[in-house]
Amino acid sequence: MVRIEAPSLRDYVAKTPRDKGFYDRVVSVRITDLNRGTSLAGRVTDLAGRSVLVATASQLTTALALIELDGHARRLTVLPPNTDPDHFLAVLAGAEIDSAVVDSDTPEWLTRNVASQTFCSPSMIPAEEPPPASFHSEWLLLTSGTTGAPKLVAHTLADLTAAIKARSPADGASVWATFYDIRRYGGLQIFLRAVLGGASLVLSCAAEPVGEHLARLGRHGVTHLSGTPSHWRQALMNPAIRNVTPRYVRLSGEIADQNVLDALRTVFPNATVGHAFASTEAGVGFDVNDGLAGFPVDYVNCIREGVEMKVADGSLRIRSPRLASRYVGAQPSLVDTDGFVDTGDIVERHGDRYYFVGRKDGVINIGGLKVHPEEVEAVINGHPKVRMSLVRSKRSPVTGSIIVADVVLKPENEDTDAQQVGIKEDILRHCREALPRHKIPAFISFVPSLSVATTGKMVRSYG
Repeated sequence: MVRIEAPSLRDYVAKTPRDKGFYDRVVSVRITDLNRGTSLAGRVTDLAGRSVLVATASQLTTALALIELDGHARRLTVLPPNTDPDHFLAVLAGAEIDSAVVDSDTPEWLTRNVASQTFCSPSMIPAEEPPPASFHSEWLLLTSGTTGAPKLVAHTLADLTAAIKARSPADGASVWATFYDIRRYGGLQIFLRAVLGGASLVLSCAAEPVGEHLARLGRHGVTHLSGTPSHWRQALMNPAIRNVTPRYVRLSGEIADQNVLDALRTVFPNATVGHAFASTEAGVGFDVNDGLAGFPVDYVNCIREGVEMKVADGSLRIRSPRLASRYVGAQPSLVDTDGFVDTGDIVERHGDRYYFVGRKDGVINIGGLKVHPEEVEAVINGHPKVRMSLVRSKRSPVTGSIIVADVVLKPENEDTDAQQVGIKEDILRHCREALPRHKIPAFISFVPSLSVATTGKMVRSYG
């Protein structure tokens, strides 16, 4: 660790107005009360200089632990929900964990593998003046690990907050919320925006029904709300969406197609609807607030707010002060020889904009021709009766694979079986007009819902 003079999270908290708070489903904490000390306050000195795993089951206790330990712990490893137990020992070894912060709901399989544990709760306990931050804590975040063990990505508070504007007087009037979990990169960004801006934050809860969550957001008067396009499509299907009247709506984590952007602008006519590109490795790349899918071509091959982007072999590459510093452990280099991160996101230029078409590792091979599922989904989602869709492959003895689509209709469409046959034909006709033959689904199935992972992204599998 390096001795610092830069502020820690607690320094920002000390400047927060008295009426601001963190709110989860059942508990709230007034942020200024953190100056009295949390249940961790008396243990900060004990954990100073150590590699600490923040393994609380509650997002609220995670938030409190990060505020208490930033600037004191040598390393903070943030454990996301639903971490595969089979990968846990590799995380412990890779991050060199010597202590863990837990709460009452931390799973037993986790606690039995970490000898030194410190309990955290939302209780405010009067404490002596906390010691000043002495170090730059290294923050380790886990990638999603969808194809194996997650990678450990090293950040500092400086690069995690590089995209966040300086606090302004207007920040205090903001109430932030996110469908994300703050233990993932997207949710952590919103948590940090609230802390640095002196604003309240309403936390999500995985077990909470969508309607109840939306109603709770409305009761807290949320002004800024973020999530993946899949989060937003689920919310748009619920009538409780009318309880929320944000000033700013933000999408990230998946491709934001024009259909979902237009739907949000219709529901929230007085809000700015924007989408952002960010990843655990590349940090926050850019925001687009013109209401259109994709991004302008002049974002590429120039430096904007310290961020430089280029497109090589169809893939978006980013170099900026917001990048993670490295992978931890036996991993390839995070950047290429020129300092760019290959995001793995494929983009195509059409006119004066670039559009995301899919992931490099998500291509389906149809008779030797490549298909990006997201490209087909964007066309299907453009049908007026469709809310969301998932395109996947199915094995075929002739071509090796065929394209099939699972489609969720908008809730107002209560059609008979005969009418649904007509809708299927109309969707296929819509696809034929917009897509080459090998990208047209061979079959369409109507489903009541689609699975969304804890990352906020649709669960995808190819077979």
